[in-house]
Amino acid sequence: MPGPPAVVPDAGAAESAAPVVEPAWRLAGARDGFDRLWTPYRMAYIQGADRPSDGSEQECPFCRAPKLTDEEGLIVARGGLGYVVMNLYPYNTGHVMVVPYRHVSLYPDLSPEETAEFSATTQTAMRVIQEVAGAQGFNIGMNQGVAGGAGIAAHLHQHVVPRWGGDANFLPIVGRTKALPELLGDTRRRLAAGWPAG
Repeated sequence: MPGPPAVVPDAGAAESAAPVVEPAWRLAGARDGFDRLWTPYRMAYIQGADRPSDGSEQECPFCRAPKLTDEEGLIVARGGLGYVVMNLYPYNTGHVMVVPYRHVSLYPDLSPEETAEFSATTQTAMRVIQEVAGAQGFNIGMNQGVAGGAGIAAHLHQHVVPRWGGDANFLPIVGRTKALPELLGDTRRRLAAGWPAG
């Protein structure tokens, strides 16, 4: 809600007793009606922290993650040809990505065996998130290539984003902010515990 109008002297009418009133919304620093929910952890993403400087395997976080422990790499499950990892900058709680081990950039680059496992792993991720977190819907997708919006274009990854009725409340719509009620490590542990063995 805008504050009271600011009073600005009229330089052209020094003798005049009536000041010129300038609306506060036109002045620098005026309130815009929005409250602030500070999310400083997102600055790392905005500034490109951990973003590869090139498309090489040496720079790729998706090639680096499987070399770490599951806890350090935020890996939920490992398969023969790919793995499931938490999204470090999630759109929603439980947002995971299905990633092939092989450093390929486009979906048609996957072998038939990789494609089959990729698809089956996506289905398993959905089932586990439904069981563990009670997801009521999903957004699933791949941004491929820089022009397609891929943040890391050199290594294919598919987003699996759980949704719940009412999760698009006023906060993301009006405030353009997401509130995530659980730490990534805690979500990873819950999903990993629910992942089927073998």
